[in-house]
Amino acid sequence: MKVVDQWRLELDRFCTRIGPRFGRIEPRSRAARYLRGLTAGLSRHNGWTIAEHAGDVSPGGMQRLLRRAEFDVDGVRDDVRDLVVTHLGDPDAVLVVDDTGFLKKGQHSAGVQRQYSGTAGRTENCQIGVSLAYVGGHGHALIDRALYLPKSWTDDRDRCRRAGIGDDVEFATKPRIAMTMLQRAIDAAVPFGWVADDEVYGQVPYLRTWLEERRIPHVLATRCDDTAPGRDWQHVVAMPDLAALPAAKWRRISCGAGAHGQRCYDWARVAVRPEWRHGFGHWVMARRSISDPTELAYYHCYAPTRTTLTQLARIAGRRWPVEECFQQAKNEAGLDEYQVRDWRAWYAHITLSIAAHALLVVVKALAAQANPTSTRAQ
Repeated sequence: MKVVDQWRLELDRFCTRIGPRFGRIEPRSRAARYLRGLTAGLSRHNGWTIAEHAGDVSPGGMQRLLRRAEFDVDGVRDDVRDLVVTHLGDPDAVLVVDDTGFLKKGQHSAGVQRQYSGTAGRTENCQIGVSLAYVGGHGHALIDRALYLPKSWTDDRDRCRRAGIGDDVEFATKPRIAMTMLQRAIDAAVPFGWVADDEVYGQVPYLRTWLEERRIPHVLATRCDDTAPGRDWQHVVAMPDLAALPAAKWRRISCGAGAHGQRCYDWARVAVRPEWRHGFGHWVMARRSISDPTELAYYHCYAPTRTTLTQLARIAGRRWPVEECFQQAKNEAGLDEYQVRDWRAWYAHITLSIAAHALLVVVKALAAQANPTSTRAQ
């Protein structure tokens, strides 16, 4: 089957799957056209271009779909997750939480304020979306999303109401949002083996404790000035201490393929905490650049006691595909090109965008399975 035919088939199947999430035929049909517009290779993915692609004379219908149409947005989110698990499900998959910035003008878009955006690499007027990515052996895609609301918003309920944010929506840190999304994945019996996150999440003790209480193996990046409890619980292991480990403790390991070949670094770890409960252990791990030995990164690790340094290094490397998810969803599915301000419309657009991206990933995975020799040749 040609890729374009496979795409049409999977899109039709997904639209049938989400059909019961809509109260009426008209918004259900419009959502299907919205999905087609998001993946049509348009130069822009805004209300006007998507409406024109759908044959509408104005963006009003698409705006109504996002802002007011009767459909279960969170139900569609769950359908996206089920789509990804159906085709990419892997018991050794890694769940990765990360956030991305959406640059905005003005002060009226839900959650907007001057805040640090990793996308821009600086403080900007923006919204921050937190997402959960599923990274399996056959591909990776986003399966959950949440809009981060700074305290400047949750402390001003009138401002929240003007943006359609309910009084029940309270302030939550990004790690708390991460825990909520991870719990949704657990409750849905999503198959996975690990959690991997960057230092925004890895430096937070309550998130690490939450994962340990559920015996979820994890490799979480942390700051260079962080510490971990040592073997006697009195001494603490400062992350920079790992840099002084003897040469025999370091191993050169590839943590996965990158755009320019294998990503090789020198790695070392130190076991911490005296108790290895339930067959699990704790380590702090360091990654050192081969070209610049002064360039180091650090990780908190929790895993079964027989886990090797090579396994931990490779799990650390499987965090990076979330960046590819963001880039692809923005470039190919209009993740960051919405023209809406209120809370509900943000969730509606982002959910349909990650659905469009997930469909693209699934079609690519199916094509690879159908013709593995051709895929390897590429």
